[in-house]
Amino acid sequence: MHSNNGASPLLKLLAWCGLALLHLPLLVIALYAFNTESAAFSFPLQGFTLKWFGMALSRPDVLAAIGLSLQVAALATLLAMILGTLAALAIWRHSFFGRDGISMLLVLPIALPGIITGLALLASFKQLGIEPGMLTLVVSHATFCVVVVFNNVIARFRRTSLTLIEASMDLGADGWQTFRYLVLPNIATALLAGGMLAFALSFDEIIVTTFTAGHEKTLPIWLLGQLTRPRDVPVTNVVALLVMLATVLPILGAYYLTKDTDSVAGSGK
Repeated sequence: MHSNNGASPLLKLLAWCGLALLHLPLLVIALYAFNTESAAFSFPLQGFTLKWFGMALSRPDVLAAIGLSLQVAALATLLAMILGTLAALAIWRHSFFGRDGISMLLVLPIALPGIITGLALLASFKQLGIEPGMLTLVVSHATFCVVVVFNNVIARFRRTSLTLIEASMDLGADGWQTFRYLVLPNIATALLAGGMLAFALSFDEIIVTTFTAGHEKTLPIWLLGQLTRPRDVPVTNVVALLVMLATVLPILGAYYLTKDTDSVAGSGK
């Protein structure tokens, strides 16, 4: 039963306090990325400057970390989109023993603590004789990126009538033609939204990356290493701001792509 009365002032105040607690630290980092003072956190701000952006983007270690994070995120997202779509298609089209269990296993990686996932993946790679590096990074990131792609695509599939597939087959289309001209256009926005969310998750992942990166240094690992270098705080603030933008923008894009459907987070927003 829903009430037509608005929220109480206390509830509104608590909601705004919660939002402030979540976002004020991010705002502080963003503001100090433009501060003219090189001290860690001098208050009040001494002025406005863009010189730290130039310094950050001219450093080879920053550019290398950004390039590696982009490569890993792109490859992990591509792999997750392929595997997540195929898994969603199989579960949607077919009834078989253990289907519900497989669905649960597909979403399990994102529910587990990152340290557990990282340890399990590292142990598995060691058992297989695979040294931590670029390959292990992509595979480990794809394990939790598959979840968001699968959730979005399976939700869209459940809103698609199987009679459309049967009609396509009755009219002489083979499996590939049906997928290309009917299924893919129906899931396109959900698939793109899932891919954008997967990219955002991969780009700023730190816990699993710490276990599976080996000698590779992604942007989050670079940021973690900067905590012991107080002289580099202005540059670190700039890089942190770039990471925030690289993760927030895909999430906002995914939201606007699917805000009028039930394709976000499974069957609800």
